[in-house]
Amino acid sequence: MELFGSSGTRGVVGETFTPTLVRDVSAAAAAVWDADRVAVARDTRDSGEAFTDVAAGTLTAAGADVDRLGILPTPAVSYYCEREGVPAVHITASHNPPEYNGIKLLGADGTELSVDGYGRVEDRIFAETESLAAWDAVGTSRPVDGVAADYRADMRAGVDTDAIADADLTVAIDPGHGAGSAVSPDFVRELGCAVRTVNADPDGRFPGRDPEPVPENLGALRRLVRSTDADVGVAHDGDADRAIFVDETGAMIDGDTSFAALAAAELAAGDTVVAAVNVSQRVVDAVDAAGASLELTPIGAAHIVTRVRKCREAGQKVPIAGEGNGGVFFPGHRLTRDGPYIAAKFLERLAAADAPASEVVAPYAGYHLVRDAVEYDGDAERDRLLDAAEAYAREADADLNTTDGYRLDYGDAWVLVRPSGTEPKVRIYAEAREKERAATLVDDVHAHLTD
Repeated sequence: MELFGSSGTRGVVGETFTPTLVRDVSAAAAAVWDADRVAVARDTRDSGEAFTDVAAGTLTAAGADVDRLGILPTPAVSYYCEREGVPAVHITASHNPPEYNGIKLLGADGTELSVDGYGRVEDRIFAETESLAAWDAVGTSRPVDGVAADYRADMRAGVDTDAIADADLTVAIDPGHGAGSAVSPDFVRELGCAVRTVNADPDGRFPGRDPEPVPENLGALRRLVRSTDADVGVAHDGDADRAIFVDETGAMIDGDTSFAALAAAELAAGDTVVAAVNVSQRVVDAVDAAGASLELTPIGAAHIVTRVRKCREAGQKVPIAGEGNGGVFFPGHRLTRDGPYIAAKFLERLAAADAPASEVVAPYAGYHLVRDAVEYDGDAERDRLLDAAEAYAREADADLNTTDGYRLDYGDAWVLVRPSGTEPKVRIYAEAREKERAATLVDDVHAHLTD
């Protein structure tokens, strides 16, 4: 696909993300869905209100009634779609900086569109056909309140609230000024935890930190954990479909480590885990220990959703799926990444273990992941970088997997080179038990790409 990446489409407002693009995507989605009713929501970005106005106007002009949900996390929109049986346009750029905005499309079953689903919308856009309603068939638009509270109640029904409350946990939360600000603090209080917050006021300029919940952006959360003697810290990205954790000492818990710890609690022999191709050996170890199997997909939520569905159709049980960036699916609850629900499941894990977070994740923390990226300017430079990556991969003395980019498994380590689905970058990942080994692999690939 040219327009849609690994999770919708995003761009810099006024440059690659414009009202015209929002109109085109909304009109094409309306035609593909042929729905009488569509929901529209957004994250906290300053540009979001204007773009939701464009989306709502386009959808009503196409004949659909529009439910305007306001600022909500993507998983809350997913909940609403499933409950009401309506698709949705969500204006969000997730973890990208404030100058970005984007669109995610959710089906009437609450899941983000599959790769094929986004493909049908893209085909409709490029066909340049338009379906407008007659004057007497134009849709209406109405605000819908109370979705956040209903969503919190739905999540509470999916976890052991008594066990979490009995654990008497103190939780530090950093929603990063994003859509999770309106949900996570209240939700965790409702679970019976004491809550401390930072960056919890909705603000689309993200003054406290960038929306990406990576270590360099989470210093305030780590300090809050230490200063309040919190048992755990939780951070979200801009649309709160991810959760990253900090242990009771203020140390970061890598997303791969929390994924592995959560998987270990969910899996039984014969189960299947679906994970992106950059999956950590930590998760592989947890899968192997449970006697489960692992299915790899290209990176991106749409690919994982597609594979989970296929596994289910084949009769496989998939209790958990996801990526190592904090985006974990619990398909038995809902087939979407859900930051607040991931946080609740981690609290449930702590309560069941009756142990500090650092001890709970310790068995899965024996690897080091190093990341890097090479930026490019234009398709020609991108193609040159990928050609260099392919040449490097073909010459390497390693097992090659081309599910998404080039993954090289060396037995004691692995490295992955692939183009970003959301930014003009070629990403490099490497993992090994020794950090120096992982860093050497990344440096070697980087040198070959930029030589």
